[in-house]
Amino acid sequence: MPDADASEQALISPISEADAGEVMTLQRAAFVSEAQIYGSADMPPLTQTLEEVRAELADCVGWVARIDGRLVGAIRAREKDGLLLIGRIAIAPDMQGEGIGRMLLGAAEAGTDAVEAELFTGSLSEANIRLYERCGYRQTERVPQADGTDQVFMRKRLR
Repeated sequence: MPDADASEQALISPISEADAGEVMTLQRAAFVSEAQIYGSADMPPLTQTLEEVRAELADCVGWVARIDGRLVGAIRAREKDGLLLIGRIAIAPDMQGEGIGRMLLGAAEAGTDAVEAELFTGSLSEANIRLYERCGYRQTERVPQADGTDQVFMRKRLR
């Protein structure tokens, strides 16, 4: 059982290519619950190869959260035309709900000059949507998917 103050114990640092193996392991563990919600493991966070993760880390900014050296969270982002595009937020299953995701979102938002941030999740990912709304994100678009769900895009004004 995680400590109540897990987010206070977490150390946030920039993500690097050297984190690729741990990041891939973390995102696979974190996204299994999403696969169960949607009834399919055919989603990029679960199918990416180590080489793809390494290349992605070389081409983005991001942050990791560690507690006692263990990688417990990761977030990646890209800035384009004044918009921070946030993706691949992954939190270790046993640390979900402990404030790590909120800390990583804060690090991403603080680490950019972008005016606005955008992220997306699936319409069945209700816990994710609630978290993002608590962090100030608002739904801006819903894009229907072939499986009958929607991709839910959310934005937050940063400046």
